[in-house]
Parts: sequence; structure tokens; C-alpha cells
Amino acid sequence: MRMRKKTRLLPLFAALLLFLGEMHPMAYAQFNGPSVTSAAGLNEPVHITTDPAILFPAKHDLRLFPGDLVTVHLYPSSDYSPAVRVSLDGTMQLPLIGNVHVQGLTIPEAEKVIADRLISAGMYRNPQIVLQLTESPNQVATVTGDVHSVVPIVGQSRLLDVLTVAGGIPTTSSHIITIHRLGLDQPIVVDLGSDPMTSEKNNIPIFAGDTIIVARAGVIYLLGAFKNVGAIPIQQNSPFTLIKAATLAGGPGFEGKMKDLRLIRTVGENRTVVHLNIKRIINGKDPDPVLQADDIVFLPSDTMKAAIKSGGIGTILGFASLLVVATR
Repeated sequence: MRMRKKTRLLPLFAALLLFLGEMHPMAYAQFNGPSVTSAAGLNEPVHITTDPAILFPAKHDLRLFPGDLVTVHLYPSSDYSPAVRVSLDGTMQLPLIGNVHVQGLTIPEAEKVIADRLISAGMYRNPQIVLQLTESPNQVATVTGDVHSVVPIVGQSRLLDVLTVAGGIPTTSSHIITIHRLGLDQPIVVDLGSDPMTSEKNNIPIFAGDTIIVARAGVIYLLGAFKNVGAIPIQQNSPFTLIKAATLAGGPGFEGKMKDLRLIRTVGENRTVVHLNIKRIINGKDPDPVLQADDIVFLPSDTMKAAIKSGGIGTILGFASLLVVATR
């Protein structure tokens, strides 16, 4: 008799499990290995510039740009001293030799070009050219990206000085700054960090013609059993950790599998997943990982807890009542 009752209970248990599974189906996905996109250059690691000769050059010559007013002195002749302005096409119209392209050249480079032109024209055998920059509306650095400004460069200017004049770095902006400089094949990349001592060490000199790019810090994505899911902007005034992100999301929900939180990170074309115990992290028993832009934090749901939270408790009690009746 008891075996018959147990046999009758099996379909009811199966129906209960099927009901819970339909309410919260399990999602299976492959997170490790190649990402779904083959786009090259996606989320590539940033290479910080470390060469002191590039970061802190011993000297930096001024360069000529359209709009600059230049006086050309020729020694030993005192009759040749035209004052000319660099035109929009980057050239200067000089007596005896005509147009000379000087845009982007340093003062010594432009002096040599003019001297060579005078020699090739048969005007002088060994001319000594000295250029005097008398007026320049282009002695500025351009700040673009998350901050937009044109900052005059007077005397010796540093990166933090220029960013301060431009309005400072917003909290949603990256502290990794990119500087494009004429004459360099690769941009200069510095990490100001969140520590004032680190920022001071990377407070490099800025020169006229530099373009400073302040990028947006990016976002991290929270989904699953958090109280609020979605994209959260990274604030870089201090390290943005998992606990901070979970706090902004309202904390993990009751139904979350605390021991099975997944941190998904894509670097280039490779995607990896790390399993974490968020309960141990909150309690200070495990390290609190620092998140990066485009990280995905996924907290799976426990099927039974999710059913209870979503109002399925009444149905569960109904099944339990049927089981009780069936066992009588």
C-alpha cells in the first residue's frame, strides 16, 4: 500500500519540478574562448608610455603653424630681414626664393630649409639664417574627448595644469590620458591613476601643438539577480570594485546564487569568465576585485528562491497540499 502511494507521488513531484523549471528556465552559454565578434582592436590592452626620453624630453623646439608671424634674419647681410606670416597652406612667401613650406617644422628645421633654398637659388654660398617667432596664435594645446578646450601654452606647462584650465577630469572619464604630439610616431599614454602621488609622477610637460584626449571611462554591465540591473558608469576617482558596483545596483537579491557570481571579461577577441563568491567578498573573506570597462557581472538565480520571490509560493503550497492529500 505504501509503495503504491509513493508510485502515485512520482508524477506529482515531476510536475512540480517541471513547473519550477518552466518558470525560471536555466540559461546555458559559452563564455570562455573567442568572443562572438571578430572585430580587431576591440577592448585591446592599453600600453602605457614608460620611456623617460619621451615623457620628459630634455628640450622641445617650437614648431611653425599657419598664422605664425616670423621674422627671417640673414647673416652677415642686414638687408634681408622680411617679416612674413605662415599662410593657411603652411608656406611662407620669401624674397628671392618664393614659397617655402614650413608648417610643422621646428625653428632649426625651417632655418635649414630656407638656407638650402638660398644656396640652391645661387643667392648665397653659406647663409646663416635665424628665425624669430614674433607672434603666434597657435601656441595652444587642444583638449578633446570627454573635455573640450583650447588652452594657451605660456612658458612651461604641465599636463595637470592644462587639464585644470580645461575644467578638470570628470568623474566619469578615464584617468588614462592620450597625448598626440608632432614628431612622434606613437601617441604618449599616461595613467594619472587615483593616487595624487601617481598623478604627480606622470605630470608630464605639454607643448604647443599637443592634442590631449580624455576618454570616457566606460561602463560595466550587471545582470541577473541584482535588485537593479543595467549599465553602470565607472567612476575613476577611486578603484571601482565589485562591492561598489553591487551597492549601486541595490545589492544582490534574495534569489541570487551567492557562491556562483560570474565576472565576464573580454580582452581583444578572447572572453573569459571567473567564478566568485560574492557573499565571502561582502564579508571581507575574499578580495574585492577591481572592475574594468565592459566587464559583465552575472549573478544567476536559484530556481526555488526565484519561484518564491516571484509569487510562486502559493502554487508550491498548492502542490504540497496535493501531496499531503495523496499520501493519506
